[in-house]
Amino acid sequence: MKEKRILFTGGGTAGHVIVNVALIPVFLQEGWKIDYIGSKNGIERDLIEPLEGVTYHSISTGKLRRYMSKENFKDPFKVMKGTMQAYRIMGKVKPHVIFSKGGFVSVPVLFASWLRNLPAVIHESDITPGLANKLAMPFAKKIVTTFAETVSHVSAKKAEWVGAVVRDELIQGNRRVGLEKLDFSPDKSVLLIMGGSGGSQIINESVRSSLDTLLQEFQIVHICGKNQLDESVKREGYVQFEYVNEGLNDLFAASDYVLSRAGSNAIFEFLALRKPMLLIPLSKKASRGDQLLNASSFKKQGYADVLEEEELTSASLIQYLHDLKEHRNEILRNMSHYESQEAKQRVIEIIKEHAKK
Repeated sequence: MKEKRILFTGGGTAGHVIVNVALIPVFLQEGWKIDYIGSKNGIERDLIEPLEGVTYHSISTGKLRRYMSKENFKDPFKVMKGTMQAYRIMGKVKPHVIFSKGGFVSVPVLFASWLRNLPAVIHESDITPGLANKLAMPFAKKIVTTFAETVSHVSAKKAEWVGAVVRDELIQGNRRVGLEKLDFSPDKSVLLIMGGSGGSQIINESVRSSLDTLLQEFQIVHICGKNQLDESVKREGYVQFEYVNEGLNDLFAASDYVLSRAGSNAIFEFLALRKPMLLIPLSKKASRGDQLLNASSFKKQGYADVLEEEELTSASLIQYLHDLKEHRNEILRNMSHYESQEAKQRVIEIIKEHAKK
């Protein structure tokens, strides 16, 4: 290959972008030309477009719903339009390989790659594939998975368990810098609270209603999601952000405990950073149940405590976080046995193998 080119796709949530963010710098450093296909207004545009050396292309895309809506009748036409847009983009930029992290924007891209006879690699983070990846997998040459259990849910010929891809910069956070940014004391435990890239209203409300008690045990950094700041809540030792990109590694380094949803990418990052977790997975009422499976797997391995959303109250939140502190040493012992499968390097090798083909 005289000029090496790769096209990334994935979006809808930060979880469908973060692995791409971890991989892109490696390919840039090696001189690859990089293009990214995402939606016009998705979070992927906010995360990818500022990256120097990456050309962002937006396409039309539908939303893959599991419920009845009149929009469901329009979406196939949006996907068809997106497929043709992706087809034209690929004809113009001529990538050697496609890498997809999933999300609804990836479906027309993977279909277009199949029409163009271009090799595509899909990454699946959860134990069971999401709807978008289920639709896209027939058009891919290779499927790499974060959980070993996932291999039994996809084509055995295409699948390979690689483990979790973690961003290098997260490991490089500075605790002192994080504490200074938050104006926190180094002598009191720090609790990091995250509800996913979109935030969680039920977690936010439970935390704020429990602040007086929680602040007796923790200093709290609360990443509460877009448009979910509550400026009326002001307490010493409590700091809110809508979303954090720059300096997130320092906030992670400053934190001793994590309260989080159970998205796969996030919880594996916390595992790599050795942060004891209390997970509140999305319920089946609001999802396909993937976070329940992720949380159950982590609980069985002793990496996290789990509080199900249906049981979430101010009292239960306080009790579970108190128990998390009590379990800290046990959880850290269990985490110490976790070893990276060199997932990032293996994914890069797989991408390059398919690019040569």
